[in-house]
Amino acid sequence: MKFRHAARFAAVFLALPLAGCLSMPHPFSDPGNTARSLAQRTPPPRLVVPVPAESLLSNQAAALWAREMAASLVEQTVPAMAQEPKPGDWVLRMTASLAGDHVIPHYAIVTPSGAERGHEDGAPTPAAAWSAGDPQAIHQAALMEGPRAAAMLTGIQAAMMQADPNSLMRRPARVYFDGVTGAPGDGDKALAQAFVTSFPDARDKLVPSRKDADYTVHCEVNVTPGPAGTSGHPQEHIELIWHTIAADGSEAGAAIQPHDIDAHSLDKSWGDVAAIAAEEAAGGVRQIISNYSGRNHKPLPDDKKVASAGKAG
Repeated sequence: MKFRHAARFAAVFLALPLAGCLSMPHPFSDPGNTARSLAQRTPPPRLVVPVPAESLLSNQAAALWAREMAASLVEQTVPAMAQEPKPGDWVLRMTASLAGDHVIPHYAIVTPSGAERGHEDGAPTPAAAWSAGDPQAIHQAALMEGPRAAAMLTGIQAAMMQADPNSLMRRPARVYFDGVTGAPGDGDKALAQAFVTSFPDARDKLVPSRKDADYTVHCEVNVTPGPAGTSGHPQEHIELIWHTIAADGSEAGAAIQPHDIDAHSLDKSWGDVAAIAAEEAAGGVRQIISNYSGRNHKPLPDDKKVASAGKAG
């Protein structure tokens, strides 16, 4: 990488588990949409996939379909398990019907109270392969439908949020900022002041109490010896980690700003570097909150809803 400014502190904006690296002419300058994108960690409710009774499959093949479908959903970051439902579980109910020489799989998402909230038909599968319990045909059906079922669940959640006046679709997120620790020089204070100035907007506001917050943000700064550098300039590696913690204590995400700098170049005043770093981090924290809460998701389209879709489960 090349560094052109005296601060010699370009930033890479990361969001776990994604990573990227960009060379930028300004310290903490905007790295663009690709590096700024964040892992979507929106937590759906637990979804169980019971063995389907009306599947046109043998018991063994039906159990395989349930396992394959659960695995496909896990690949979409849905916490799905192939088992019989317990109280509080959402259920992916699967059936199949014959249409000529093909079998049509059907999928429905059912709330813990038993209300069906959305449904979808899968792609036709040759009836001969399906009735024979061909593992590859079953695997392919689950592989194709996993992303669509996950999207259906996301749309259902979005519809529920849209109907809830207390959801983050309907009000600003309340965020408690727990400060900055570990920065050299005046970094703890300078970064904190800059973040407090940069973060609030129409969709996110800072609150003075952790107990009233939807999310808590804390920045941890780590400085370690870096490469020897060139022309007699030793280096340090500095990393800013902006942890965003949900009200239940789980980590919604982390925006990470790492780089190598001239050793001790930030041991005194951070100056404009703090302002630019905090502004960039503020945008990252907002995106983490949006991704984790699902407030940007679109409700399920009308053609995927069922009659009870407007009722909370």
